[in-house]
Amino acid sequence: MIEVKGLSKFYGQTKAVDCVDLSIGKGELFGLLGPNGSGKTTMIKMLTGQIKPGSGTLKVHGINVLEDPLKVRELVGVIPEQETPPSFLTAEEYLHFVAKVRKMEHCEEVCEKWFEFFDFGDQRNSLCKDLSRGTRQKLMFAQAFLHEPELAIIDEPLINLDPVMQKKVKDFLRGYVKDGGTIFISTHILEIAKEICTSIGIIYRGKLIHTGRLDDPFLQGRNFEEFFLELVGRWKEIPKDIPKDPLKKVPALA
Repeated sequence: MIEVKGLSKFYGQTKAVDCVDLSIGKGELFGLLGPNGSGKTTMIKMLTGQIKPGSGTLKVHGINVLEDPLKVRELVGVIPEQETPPSFLTAEEYLHFVAKVRKMEHCEEVCEKWFEFFDFGDQRNSLCKDLSRGTRQKLMFAQAFLHEPELAIIDEPLINLDPVMQKKVKDFLRGYVKDGGTIFISTHILEIAKEICTSIGIIYRGKLIHTGRLDDPFLQGRNFEEFFLELVGRWKEIPKDIPKDPLKKVPALA
């Protein structure tokens, strides 16, 4: 579902993403983990064709993102880091707009399903600019899954949601993958990844320093937080200005 090779992105002299190789198969709930500023959001923007990479290749859903970014966004459900529904539309108007753009049938029925799921039907006629941040997040989540995509790419899926809604969303994502979907999330909250992901990647300074399945025997019995902090901590010791291969440069964890 996602195939990335040699992907890099510079902002001036800053290398936000540094020669990343990544492959994610169908049916995975993949979590990209890393401290703030590690390159997670930049990765998502490149995967969804919002920005162009400096170098490298990327395919999403079998489509070359550089050649046809609109087709990628047509097929994939996307939730950006910042919840940004159009301020001049009501919540209901926005969902109907998305459904019409995607040429969906039974628009009213599908939209109603999401108002009920997130329990914000009483806000359907409120302008998006007047919605709370949590409600805007619900709305952005709804628009991403409105067309039941085979692949969804989500930046910080639980941001601004209360504990009840967080539990509901986590259950939904697990169920979505169980039913054949594929999910790519980025987060800096380790507990989220440990609880719902099937596989993870850890990114730091734009470098992908670890990938693997969470059921890998290598991780069994380990404290996941300590594993993450030790790996990132050892990477901090490597100077920024030399070529790095995390599997060769970082000492193996005991």
